[in-house]
Amino acid sequence: MTGLARTIEALLFIAPEPLEVTTIEDITGEPASEIAVALGEIRERHAEDTGLELAEIAGGWALRTRADLAPACDRLRARPREDRLSPAAMETLAVVAYLEPVTRREIGRLRGVDVDSTVSSLLDRGLIEEVDSPGAGPTTFRTTTLFLERFGLARRGDLPSLERFELTGPEAQALRARLQQAELIAEAETGDG
Repeated sequence: MTGLARTIEALLFIAPEPLEVTTIEDITGEPASEIAVALGEIRERHAEDTGLELAEIAGGWALRTRADLAPACDRLRARPREDRLSPAAMETLAVVAYLEPVTRREIGRLRGVDVDSTVSSLLDRGLIEEVDSPGAGPTTFRTTTLFLERFGLARRGDLPSLERFELTGPEAQALRARLQQAELIAEAETGDG
């Protein structure tokens, strides 16, 4: 497949509605004649042995699922959408991700609030899991494979460095102190002037 066909295929994949040839021309800078050839390549690529087809719809072009696969697609659409995580859940999840394995007490100390219900919610959603503690120590938690999938990470070590985030707002000083105490960011140098 040519580079132009690959580019158009990617555009059709992410486009929320069918793309007119003039729109594809504007984006790619290629003439309509070349786009027509590329669309032919895409149509050929998505012959009857694939789950997708190239379709001319409403004056534009779209990649769509084949009609015979509608029952499976309908079952996926019928599943309840996962609701978004609350700010408290995101903050708790971040603490677990950066400190894992971490105890509930450590999470609560760093966040400065009771985290029992938030930890339970994250366990129920499958984003964190309990880790076997040696001896009779407190239960520790870590992130799961589902967490990695949901946040697009290949492995746990792929989290962005906290050093690059600027802490602002009224609670920035307290948060900075907590992150330094947890050794997640370096202590800022203070100059006496």
